[in-house]
Amino acid sequence: MVIIAFATVYLVWGSTYFFIRMAIQGIPPLFMGAMRFFTAGIIMLTWCIIKGEKIFIRKSLITSAIVGLLLLGGGNGVVIWVEQTLPSAMVAILVSAAPIWFVLLDRQNWGINFRSRSTVIGLIVGFIGVLLLFGEQLDGMFGSSNSGVKIFSMVLLIFGSISWSAGSIYSKHHPSEGSAAVNVAWQMIIAGIVFLPGSLLNHEFSGLNLSNVPVQSWLALVYLILFGSIAAFSAYVWLLQVRPATQVSTYAYVNPVIAVVLGVLFAREHISLMQISGLVVILVSVLLINLSKYRKDKGTKDIVVKPESGPSKERIHQPHSEATTNELCIAANVK
Repeated sequence: MVIIAFATVYLVWGSTYFFIRMAIQGIPPLFMGAMRFFTAGIIMLTWCIIKGEKIFIRKSLITSAIVGLLLLGGGNGVVIWVEQTLPSAMVAILVSAAPIWFVLLDRQNWGINFRSRSTVIGLIVGFIGVLLLFGEQLDGMFGSSNSGVKIFSMVLLIFGSISWSAGSIYSKHHPSEGSAAVNVAWQMIIAGIVFLPGSLLNHEFSGLNLSNVPVQSWLALVYLILFGSIAAFSAYVWLLQVRPATQVSTYAYVNPVIAVVLGVLFAREHISLMQISGLVVILVSVLLINLSKYRKDKGTKDIVVKPESGPSKERIHQPHSEATTNELCIAANVK
């Protein structure tokens, strides 16, 4: 389950930069975010109701609201907005700083994180690798006529990355009751509702004619709903409960690699020797960040799955994590 969840977050989220850009070419950005998250949340909540899960838990609703606002409203919302002015490659560069914010904001684990030399080196090496990967875009960006708008978008994206990391850490240290599928559904529904006032303030509905939206934008939106939101985000939230937050944050280094591959295969983009070097450096950084965890796993068995009355009742026990016991979402739930 852990391997499948990591693969989903790595591969699917790497492709969302490409599909977000495709979707907002025909659909206003904040309205697109509202449709994406609200629809995905309703689908997941309906599935949970059919399965007979308890969907109204007051404490969990409050937690889901905070996490949804920080992760999806602040983090993903900024990504959607800035892709109007920044290329998806540039967005991936700044989002890759998320692991650094993870380490700085995760105060409860400062002692562990800053004592791990491989983790710290891996974070630094990974960020250098991302800079190498898109170094050519950085060189030519500030010479353009709208450089001021791009600089503002970059600063905004940094705050979005901090918001995403803060929401992830909050989710890690404030586990909700009930199943992860229910909590993720409420997070997306709440975030989708929050996008609507922003869309109204941005006058996105004036002159909007859905019949004029190109087919590729609708297909991109469907992909973002089913894979980017339901599959990958569910896997991400579940991973935060069963694996260290710093390890989960390595998605930010792999995602730009996937973005480059998609660009080469589908947009016929040229990849240089410097960019290939960046790919290699990023993969090395992922190994370094996980190195201490691999060594620890050899000596201790920190994940034990004990089946109870059925697959949906399996529980994860983690003696080394604050989020010690959470219901396991099987593939049918998170996908």
